[in-house]
Amino acid sequence: MPPPADVVKVAIEWPGAFPKLMEIDQKKPLSAIIKEVCDGWSLTNHEYYALQHADSSNFYITEKNRNEIKNGTILRLTTSPAQTALQLHERIQSSSMDAKLEALKDLASYSRDITFAQEFINLDGISLLTQMVESGTERYQKLQKIMKPCFGDMLSFTLTAFVELMDHGIVSWDTFSVAFIKKIASYVSKFPSDIAILQRSLAILESMVLNSHDLYQKVAQEITIGQLIPHLQGSDQEIQTYTIAVINALFLKAPDERRQEMANILAQKQLRGIILQHVIRAQRAINNEMAHQLYVLQVLTFNLLEDRMMTKMDPQDQAQRDIIFELRRIAFDAESEPNNSSGNVEKRKSMYTRDYKKLGFINHVNPAMDFTQTPPGMLALDNMLYFAKHQQDAYIRIVLENSSREDKHECPFGRSSIELTKMLCDILKVGELPSETCNDFHPMFFTHDRSFEEFFCICIQLLNKTWKEMRATSEDFNKVMQVVKEQIMRALTTKPSSLDQFKSKLQNLSYAEILKLRQSERMSQEDFQSRPILELKEKIQPEILELIKQQRLNRLVEGTCFRKLNSRRRQDKFWYCRLSPNHKVLHYGDLEESPQGEVPHDSLQDKLPVADIKAVVTGKDCPHMKEKGALKQNKEVLELAFSILYDSNGQLNFIAPDKHEYCVWTDGLNALLGKDMMSELTRNDLDTLLSMEIKLRLLDLENIQIPDAPPPIPKEPSNYDFVYDCN
Repeated sequence: MPPPADVVKVAIEWPGAFPKLMEIDQKKPLSAIIKEVCDGWSLTNHEYYALQHADSSNFYITEKNRNEIKNGTILRLTTSPAQTALQLHERIQSSSMDAKLEALKDLASYSRDITFAQEFINLDGISLLTQMVESGTERYQKLQKIMKPCFGDMLSFTLTAFVELMDHGIVSWDTFSVAFIKKIASYVSKFPSDIAILQRSLAILESMVLNSHDLYQKVAQEITIGQLIPHLQGSDQEIQTYTIAVINALFLKAPDERRQEMANILAQKQLRGIILQHVIRAQRAINNEMAHQLYVLQVLTFNLLEDRMMTKMDPQDQAQRDIIFELRRIAFDAESEPNNSSGNVEKRKSMYTRDYKKLGFINHVNPAMDFTQTPPGMLALDNMLYFAKHQQDAYIRIVLENSSREDKHECPFGRSSIELTKMLCDILKVGELPSETCNDFHPMFFTHDRSFEEFFCICIQLLNKTWKEMRATSEDFNKVMQVVKEQIMRALTTKPSSLDQFKSKLQNLSYAEILKLRQSERMSQEDFQSRPILELKEKIQPEILELIKQQRLNRLVEGTCFRKLNSRRRQDKFWYCRLSPNHKVLHYGDLEESPQGEVPHDSLQDKLPVADIKAVVTGKDCPHMKEKGALKQNKEVLELAFSILYDSNGQLNFIAPDKHEYCVWTDGLNALLGKDMMSELTRNDLDTLLSMEIKLRLLDLENIQIPDAPPPIPKEPSNYDFVYDCN
């Protein structure tokens, strides 16, 4: 007879004694179980003891997490979190350097557990650690030279414990003094060779900036870009990652009026060049966290363009009108201006109108009106002026080449520039907050100080070239823009390392090549529309959908590693979820690090019966997307979010690592609930598999015309005498 579901068999260790095998009844209070264990070893004062996992985590067992105990788990009887916190609180104040060092080392380890952290914080432990950081270093200043390794380790463990304790979100970041911030900021420049201290200090500064507006202002006063730059020139990628994270945090939280000023400082300090040389082009692979920080920096840099993108042109502003005059002057190089006589005024207006038409503006009389739409607003005019000044020959060639045509195939430079700028802003998501999960940075944007403008210059020449290849007229404008967008997107997916490489990729993506690629893709997903084929598709479709369903469920059985998003992304926390082979239970649990391969079911602590699932919700309907956070309300994270709702208001919240995993999991969960699989991935898979299956079935009918209607059924024969009886 199997044991009751509420009873688990475990082993319990106690130092100096043989481990005990015992059955734990999960219905009994935890205090009663601990008393029973203590009585077995004749230990009094059972309230001073607790159970914890004997693995590397050493997490305490509480009433909240006791259901994570599985059969075969090894536990350890140890002092209670309150007692341990009290002991460590006393030990870290020891006058003995060795005892203090050992206590801080233990504290750094114990602080990862939220139960211990709560007890230590209740003893005002955070204040004690901040006091040690503020004043303790001076106390040992004289000993620092002769005890430098000991001093470094002590400070490292102190900062590690502080970071772990703050990570639990129990204490507000707003409570820290200026003296503490100054001390942490000083470590960034004081201990460049001590990786552990530097890493913790940078992590603390980043968390301060992201979690408190007041602390942002204080940190911004204490830390300078000049102090951070040297850490990017080292060889430790983890330190480089933390450094860029601090720069990103300062950038993200800076008031709008400060961001451009900060960008100017970064340009003066040659941040872009240093990142290009020491990070992007360093002889080592870029890990996911570094890729994410580079992506965030790229997004924040492009977001500086948002102000110009959303600024309408004022037709009465003479300075803005002068830019349009300058575009005309560069293109047509007017040698002399007519005098201001009444006759010449009319002549000049007529000449300007003619020239503005040649420049391709929609409003020939007052081209300033073309820039009143936002986006792209004044950003389009900025791009046109940059192109005219920095690539003058190409600009003049495009304008004159099109203004001299008489066959209605001229490409309107003004209108094209405005629409192209709008398109580039859309592609680069200018004005949107960076995603918490995206790693999609483009190395080529770190190769030039004016990368957006250079990007525009390449793309406007591409547009002119594609226009000519398509022999387009003004009626084809939108078609040309669609082709150009496809050319740009295809080139960007190859992640060119420089703008020149991007340009050469575009050279190979001519209009003829795009047509070939489209034709190839169309053929691979060819959709036969004749009635017999449509009937065949209808007949095959349920079989194909079942095949897709089984694939989705198999992927859920394999499982996926999901990242836990928190305020400090540096300390990556992962959890894994997978479906049981019988499709009845979801197993999930936290992981120390990202796994290599599948994670076995028995190592995942929690489970959720599929029968208990009430619904699967996505996007804005997810509970964790309704929370207000600094980076949670952006479009990209919303598109990857889904939640499982189960009885008793329970919820399991996910943010998929990418769109593919999102589709796989939402399809699989819907299939488990007997609902339709509605994802884009399912539609694509269905189209592809249907097309392949139909082509396979039609192989024997090659070059045979399939009739639209089935052939008529012949009349029955007048007799059946021709039937041969084998018997």
